[in-house]
Amino acid sequence: MGELRFEHRMTDADALMWTIEKDPLLRSTITAVLRLDADPDEKRLRQLLERGTRLVPRMRQRVRGNPYSIAPPRWEVDPHFDLDYHLRWVRAAGDRDLRSVLDLAEPMAMQGFDRARPLWECLVVTDLADGGAALVMKIHHAITDGVGAVQIALVLFELEREADLVELPDAPDAVVMGQLQRFIDAFEHERRRNLGIAKRVPDVAAGAVASAVADPLGTARRLGETAASVARLAAPANVPLSPVMTQRSLSVHFDTVSLPLGDAKAAAKRAGGRLNDAFLAATAAGLRRYHEEVGAPVEALRISMPINLRAEDEGERTGNNFAPARFVLPVAETDPAAAMATMRELVAEQRAEPALAMVDPLARVLNRLPTSVATGLFGAMLRGIDVVASNVPGAPIELFTAGGRVEEMFALGPMAGAAVNLTLLSYLDTIHIGVNLDPAAVTDPERFVACYRAGWEEVLAA
Repeated sequence: MGELRFEHRMTDADALMWTIEKDPLLRSTITAVLRLDADPDEKRLRQLLERGTRLVPRMRQRVRGNPYSIAPPRWEVDPHFDLDYHLRWVRAAGDRDLRSVLDLAEPMAMQGFDRARPLWECLVVTDLADGGAALVMKIHHAITDGVGAVQIALVLFELEREADLVELPDAPDAVVMGQLQRFIDAFEHERRRNLGIAKRVPDVAAGAVASAVADPLGTARRLGETAASVARLAAPANVPLSPVMTQRSLSVHFDTVSLPLGDAKAAAKRAGGRLNDAFLAATAAGLRRYHEEVGAPVEALRISMPINLRAEDEGERTGNNFAPARFVLPVAETDPAAAMATMRELVAEQRAEPALAMVDPLARVLNRLPTSVATGLFGAMLRGIDVVASNVPGAPIELFTAGGRVEEMFALGPMAGAAVNLTLLSYLDTIHIGVNLDPAAVTDPERFVACYRAGWEEVLAA
């Protein structure tokens, strides 16, 4: 794995994600729960995380904005970084099982970050009933998306149970700018960015003119398609399609579902599809079953799904690089093979949307608006989402941390105004799905999870 690359400023999309948290319902907190087969060695874990904070600058950086600057906020090293604040230990309580760990993770996920510090926390839960332990990692989405989080995690973990301790690299320098320096730095950032845009304009304009001359009707059609695509991306969706998952709160309820990766891939392959098709088909089946069981059957629901925009040659650039696709998910189909075929077509349509390439420019426009206006506009796009579904490729190799082997790894993504978030993370030969429910919307979480498991059983038995 190559060296991770980080930018000194947020992208416009990251800055918008950071800004709209003026509305607490739109918080973007990612929580990960890892179950280990043994308690980690405290000294070794501290060194591992200390090393990670030196290799991954974001783990030592805080966000520094300027209310009078049009440039996105900067990432700056916290001059008083304190590992003891971010790393905490607790003994398991209750039944000392995974459910007990999830119960500890829920209030941790509900709390907002201290914006004066780096945006991550780690809770180590020791003394589980099976002799193992758990790590609860909390990270802000502004730092990275799911794919980037996996890249960062690979830096923090080890490949052997008794790996040799390595020498710590130097800690990054902490430079605290004064107000005048911030203004100058922001001005220079915008000048460079606008200069880059200006340099590209002649080539883009020349290409557009040539295209218009050679194919005026085709050019007009493409412009119309792009405008329509942008309208679809930014269209308000204040009202959920679900007749029962209508309320929203700041609370969460965590649960998990695990199943064999090979079985899921085989089911998808039999239907001529891929794992993501099976994931969405199972999601639709689970949602259909839940609505039927509570006496409110539906034909379709509104789903949000992040589309990974990373190019194959992008290297190890971290941060966020996705577009939040929104579309109507049909849930009434009872034939799993037909459902997977439908999902494949729907996702292909979303990936072909011209607006995907315009996420950052659109975010730049929204960031120029007053915070309350931008929050209201973006919130109108999110509050009517019934479910968020995210598929993140995980590590295909064994991972260890401080002497403990990672047995299970669950990602619990942010709802950001939705009723449900389902995040699939593969690890070794198993699919681990983190289920994040808003209890105000899903008033019977146990029934929902049972229906979701039954939806997967439908797909696996296709």
